[in-house]
Amino acid sequence: MGDIIQLLALSVLLAGLAYFVASVVNNLRVATASSITSEAEVNFFKARVGEIMDSRAVSKAKEELSWQGFRKFKVEKKEEEGGDICSFYLRPHDDRALPPFQPGQYLTFRLNIPGQLKHMIRCYSLSCGPDITQYRVSIKKIPPPRDQPDIAPGLVSNHFHNTINQGDILDIKAPSGQFFLDTSKPHPVVLIGGGIGLTPVLSMLEDIIVKEWRTEVWFFYGVRNKSDHIMSEYLRGLVSGIDNIHLVVCYSNPSEGDVEGENYDAAARVGVDLFKKLLPSNNYHYYFCGPPPMMNSLFEDLRAWDIPEAHLHYEAFGPATVKKKQEADVQTTEETGKSSKNSTERTVKFNKSNVTAKWTADSGSLLDLAEKHNVDIEFGCRAGNCGACVTAIIKGDVEYLSEPGEMPEAGSCLACVSTPKGDLEFDA
Repeated sequence: MGDIIQLLALSVLLAGLAYFVASVVNNLRVATASSITSEAEVNFFKARVGEIMDSRAVSKAKEELSWQGFRKFKVEKKEEEGGDICSFYLRPHDDRALPPFQPGQYLTFRLNIPGQLKHMIRCYSLSCGPDITQYRVSIKKIPPPRDQPDIAPGLVSNHFHNTINQGDILDIKAPSGQFFLDTSKPHPVVLIGGGIGLTPVLSMLEDIIVKEWRTEVWFFYGVRNKSDHIMSEYLRGLVSGIDNIHLVVCYSNPSEGDVEGENYDAAARVGVDLFKKLLPSNNYHYYFCGPPPMMNSLFEDLRAWDIPEAHLHYEAFGPATVKKKQEADVQTTEETGKSSKNSTERTVKFNKSNVTAKWTADSGSLLDLAEKHNVDIEFGCRAGNCGACVTAIIKGDVEYLSEPGEMPEAGSCLACVSTPKGDLEFDA
């Protein structure tokens, strides 16, 4: 009986072993046949895990390393870039690491300028890619208008150029702003910088290169001629050897000594006409920053080229672009036969100043209305970014001409980019 049991057990064992060997052989065949697919899946999985971990690490670093209010920074280096533009390299005075920022965001500065009764607030875009040790801003020295030489030059920009030097200490808020490139999801993009508007899109470009995007990227940089062309060698070197990034430098008014193909790539203004010649399609996200005339034409022409507004991302230099978008929206509304939501007259009462004024769509923002009636409201950027014009609402509500860089607390608004929804009482 014992022998029979042993034989049965041996038979079961041999059958199991045969099944196991067959399974291994079959699995090896399947693995060999699908090795390429499996490797791709594994690599994709690893990439997704890496993205998730990177995203969590970035969020954690932002939370732990960011700061409220103003923080002391030392000017580590001051570097002339040409074209009346100077770069300032800024390192935290406490030597702590810096939080990650979104490429395209800006820094807010608080400056005490001799002769001014109160401190000045200004925002300047970061012009660097990711760095946890220092920031860089590149600032253009603003002269008087060409046709009005008696008007004073830019107060703050000239203060930076003429007074701020290496070793000086500055008060700076943490990076902020809604104009930025989402680098967590690579997608085909067109980056456009005009003049000093180069700075935020340069930050985007550097981040794209660090993260090794493989999607198609076009970078358009527009200036008048070589005298305004900054960081020329740096830009060329930055994209050299990267086949999916296309740099196009445009001179709108080349000088006699400017050489096409050497100094610049196209004798043209940056715009849709040029895009139609160079881009294989219009299926991109467009990020642009520059002087108001360029911003206005780009916004209108890109919409006319059937680019979805969700694919248009832009930074306003002052209120001009914000107002232009509002005008375009009103025009579209009129074409559809519907009345504009801001066509009604509103009554605005500035309580502290004991001033009552009438607001219409032609009045602009609440800050514009206040200035017309000699009501003093502190301001900085005039584009909803720096937070200097935050003012309490006593009664009523507002709506925004454009999305602020950071929404104020409930019961307050940013006067430079807000308009009254109805009659309004204002703590100003």
